[in-house]
Amino acid sequence: MEPLVKIDGLVAPMDRANVDTDAIIPKQYLKSIKKSGFGPTLFDELRYLDSGEPGQDHSLRPLNPDFVLNLPRYQGAQVLLARENFGCGSSREHAPWALRDFGFRVIVAPSFADIFYNNSLKNGLLPIVLDADEVDRLFEEVALTDGYRLTVDVAAQTITTPLNQSFSFNLDVFRKHCLLNGLDEIGTTLEHAEEIKAYEKQRMQDAPWLFQDFN
Repeated sequence: MEPLVKIDGLVAPMDRANVDTDAIIPKQYLKSIKKSGFGPTLFDELRYLDSGEPGQDHSLRPLNPDFVLNLPRYQGAQVLLARENFGCGSSREHAPWALRDFGFRVIVAPSFADIFYNNSLKNGLLPIVLDADEVDRLFEEVALTDGYRLTVDVAAQTITTPLNQSFSFNLDVFRKHCLLNGLDEIGTTLEHAEEIKAYEKQRMQDAPWLFQDFN
């Protein structure tokens, strides 16, 4: 998993509350568990004018010209600015996969659904909770400034605006370690690989009968 230490990212605003995981990635695309390839179907029903199906060439589908992520000024955005209760609905892990595959590394909102919040952190996507009035201010600044960017410093747990205004955010110590080092849950386990091997070796000496083949 790619580490997330510090980014200076273009911001795209999604000015709607209660965006659920079915809107983020519709159910027909949940068959694959590869964690990649979901970017073209992110916000599928909002992004395209037709109904999408797995296996399509999504580059040939008609785009909704009014959808925010289709606007030229937000192409290449790494930071998604959202409203309250982002990621509500079902617990599908495909939602953060799709956001990551599209190019987002950070989502800023007043609140997130709990399961989505945790799934995001497990997949290298940082959900940041700020006060509603702070989020309001960011929406206003994004609307007024073409090419608006935010600097997100994971180590310092700060967001800095182009006007040099800084906001602090909370982040669990363990999840912070994982983001900074590009570790998922398997990766954190493998950090202790030598200790695990030593334990297994000692266990085989202490209780050899557990390792016998009785077939």
